[in-house]
Amino acid sequence: MCRIVVTVGMMFLTACATRPSPDVLRPVHLDGGTSQPITILAATNREKDVARGGFGSTWAAGMTFEQYMFSVPGNRRDTAITYPTSKPNPDRQFVVTRRKQLSNDGFVQEAIRSAQFDGAVGIFVHGYNYSYQEALFRTAQIAADAKIPGSPILFSWPSAAAVAGYIADRDAALSSRSELDSLVKSLSDSKKIKRIILFGHSMGGFLVMEAVRQLKLQHRDDVIDKLAVILGAPDIDVDVFRSQLKDIGKMATPITLLVSKDDRALTASSLIAGERARVGRVDIDDPFIQEAIVKEGLRVIDITSVRGSDGLGHDRYASLAKFGAQLATFESRSGSNASDVGAFVFDAAGAVVASPFRLLGHVTASR
Repeated sequence: MCRIVVTVGMMFLTACATRPSPDVLRPVHLDGGTSQPITILAATNREKDVARGGFGSTWAAGMTFEQYMFSVPGNRRDTAITYPTSKPNPDRQFVVTRRKQLSNDGFVQEAIRSAQFDGAVGIFVHGYNYSYQEALFRTAQIAADAKIPGSPILFSWPSAAAVAGYIADRDAALSSRSELDSLVKSLSDSKKIKRIILFGHSMGGFLVMEAVRQLKLQHRDDVIDKLAVILGAPDIDVDVFRSQLKDIGKMATPITLLVSKDDRALTASSLIAGERARVGRVDIDDPFIQEAIVKEGLRVIDITSVRGSDGLGHDRYASLAKFGAQLATFESRSGSNASDVGAFVFDAAGAVVASPFRLLGHVTASR
């Protein structure tokens, strides 16, 4: 009982930090500084907060598409995000320098417009207890650290952005699968887009799997064949995940899971769900788990050795982005195909890593 109280208590303490208001979305003109320019595309089914210029937790009838340009501090040591104050300092703070609303067609065009566009686009789907602005700034941090070419995409579903909103967030994520499905299909319809890297964190991983499952039930294998699905700390019941995999079947690019044995946020999630196991905490040292991973055609990477910043070990995925420019992708390295599956370990002391938007590294197989 004490373990339950401590774990859930830590989730509440973590959420007590001051959270950014929609004011941080207002573009600021900057002079000077040693910042890094980043462009982010954002699609959301949240209702507009007209009064404050942001988006709330209410479900909207349609989608809104936007483009943001960021100034990101160039000399950061970790994944912490410092939000702008009334007098922004680009050497220390993440700052929005431009914001523009787009049409659906304009959104797709912007996704492929970059001179660095290489045929691949990355979509980040955030997890539980995220506001729109928090998800947007996190996407900017990942993009900056991973040095991702082109314009990464955020899909922001209507999270309540409240610790007590876990059940409400679960419903909101499930109700957003058609919007994510629609976004993926819009991008896939472009002949210039050859690869869609779909990364879901925590409860966002549940949403990603539901959207892919829906595409499969629609017989859209043409879209699914373009997907590379990566789930970071997936907050998915193990039996639900097994059912999703049964409907989806094996994909051309194996689904990749980033897991941690000591993720305390997923421990709390498991307790809330009646102590049912979560996929993000699977133990890859268990021979039964290793056998199941190969049978299901998955890539599972244990990232327990990575240091997170939230005190719960739930945001480790954000720390992996900084290794992005150093290593080749699984997809490009010799011999990588649908049979390149199994359980792997990330060694924080070596050059072994999996990045959210690009699965990276010469991982050490534990099988």
